[in-house]
Amino acid sequence: MMTPAEHTSLRNTARWAGLLYLVVIVCAGFAEGYVRAGLIVPGDASATAARIAGAEGLYRLGLVSDLVAFLCDAAIAVLLYVLLRPVSRTASLLAAAFRLLAHPAIAGVNLLNHYMALLLAREAGSGAEAMPALVLAFTELHHAGYLIGGAFFGVHLMLLGYLVYQASYMPRVLGGLLAVAAVGYLAESMGNFLFPGYEGVLVWLVAVPAVLAELSLALWLVTKGVSDPAVQTNS
Repeated sequence: MMTPAEHTSLRNTARWAGLLYLVVIVCAGFAEGYVRAGLIVPGDASATAARIAGAEGLYRLGLVSDLVAFLCDAAIAVLLYVLLRPVSRTASLLAAAFRLLAHPAIAGVNLLNHYMALLLAREAGSGAEAMPALVLAFTELHHAGYLIGGAFFGVHLMLLGYLVYQASYMPRVLGGLLAVAAVGYLAESMGNFLFPGYEGVLVWLVAVPAVLAELSLALWLVTKGVSDPAVQTNS
């Protein structure tokens, strides 16, 4: 059993995690779903280079939005560890490690590919014929890095789903939704490398369950925090 003070502390931790999670959803969704989706034309190097060069401010804002999301993710990894370590210290530590690797590490470094595409797009108008192809190549490298980070994030969500499902102070349905989203992330990451040409199907396979699961978790953490002060501590 937790004391009232411990329960209050855990609830505050949950609410901070939820608030930061909402920031991540907005920032990452803007960068990937609006900026890159609107400026990158798959298979068309000239159009991609022209769009990026013509919307440099927006493209830079996409990078900064991603960076803000990854900074928040570093804090979320720690907060979720604190929130869920009463369920299992080992599993919560593993979940934190995979989240830190997925976004602050892999996806953070991967932003260099996003930035390089911009630098090359600025030079594409100089007449160098190879520049547009290089711009598109770096956007494709960024997408590949995004998928690799997504595989680590899928494992994180699987562990997170298990922890939430086992926690007596969080609704089990959230754990189930997170597990489904985890499968979606893993399917998209592996599927894009194994079965090129099915990107359109795979992106929906992850987008719908991920938005439902992660948004539901964030809103629950912000509005409810934790609901039951009685928890068991496992190794």
